[in-house]
Amino acid sequence: MNWQDKAHLRIPGPTPIPLRIQQAMSQPMIGHRGQAASRLLQECATSLRTLFGTTHTPLILTGSGTSALEAAVTNAVQPGDEAIVVVTGAFGDRFAKIVERYGIALHRLDVPWGTSCSPEQLAAFVQEHPRAKAVFLTYCETSTAVLNPIADLAKVVREHSDALVIVDGVSCLGAVPCHMDDWQVDIMVTGSQKALMLPPGLAMVAVSERAWKRIEQQTQPRFYLDLTAYKRSMEQHSAPYTPAVSLLYGLKEALLMLEEEGWENVFARHQRLMRMTRAGLRALGLPLLTSDDDASPTVTAIDGRQTAWDTESLRKHMSEMNVTIAGGQQHLKGQIARIGHMGYCDELDVLTVLGVLEMACFKMGVPVELGTGVKAAQEVMLHV
Repeated sequence: MNWQDKAHLRIPGPTPIPLRIQQAMSQPMIGHRGQAASRLLQECATSLRTLFGTTHTPLILTGSGTSALEAAVTNAVQPGDEAIVVVTGAFGDRFAKIVERYGIALHRLDVPWGTSCSPEQLAAFVQEHPRAKAVFLTYCETSTAVLNPIADLAKVVREHSDALVIVDGVSCLGAVPCHMDDWQVDIMVTGSQKALMLPPGLAMVAVSERAWKRIEQQTQPRFYLDLTAYKRSMEQHSAPYTPAVSLLYGLKEALLMLEEEGWENVFARHQRLMRMTRAGLRALGLPLLTSDDDASPTVTAIDGRQTAWDTESLRKHMSEMNVTIAGGQQHLKGQIARIGHMGYCDELDVLTVLGVLEMACFKMGVPVELGTGVKAAQEVMLHV
């Protein structure tokens, strides 16, 4: 029997959606200019402050995470400015492409894919480019399963530059700590379809007072992604353009679920899921793309370049058993496999994906002992 409604989606986004959130999103539609919509926006924005770790009111855009990346670029820098982009994978590369598309002088710090950017690397690079108006960073680089040390990176930028610190937190906010104000991050963005357990379609942006001063001086043309328009509207508990009302209901419920679990428990759960996944893969003799120090709590990557078998065949065999994991991107396409473990994910989900992965390896003729990976993950789960 192959029940499609029991499929296991274990990619790093979009992630599975809890029933509570599905039910919240199925509420009757309301007028987006009425009092009910205003209250909904206000409640979401208030809860988002905790997510971002800021006293400022975050903005909510109807769009994908990339819309927030583009908004960060078009509002913070303009043609003729210089900007630094740290590239540790495909999404750092996306930031760089957006910067170039808008005629901004790009200084690109390329870090080998699978490793994080060190504060020393960034400090040296920032000092080489003293005219940079902004430094763009990626918190979790989904394509390589790397978590960059944002607090340390922001600190070295502050020590050596007046550049704005702008961070893509799309694939990890809601799963890892974020203390935007304390870290002196100027713009932090995230999206709905990752650790926040929602469908794609919402992007959230938090902006520091220092960044607002810069944004208000910019002359770069922008319309839908003009953050000053969202700020003015949010001050009136409204949105400048039609918001995704059903997704806002879902966002309110998602944030409530995370608050009920307790933020420290949320972070600890994601750490535990990461350790279980990595322990299981190591027990099976499968090479990991990242070191323990660089590993993300939201996604783990198997380095297929070090194996005699094909990661795409692994994904195919797992898909036949209703478990979906992700492949690589850009030059890592067909070279790695990625397992997402964020958002609506618990220990039993990890045991399931590891058990199916073992069977897929067995079918492919990979020399694994069935139960080895699951056992290693169980021991992490039980603290054996």
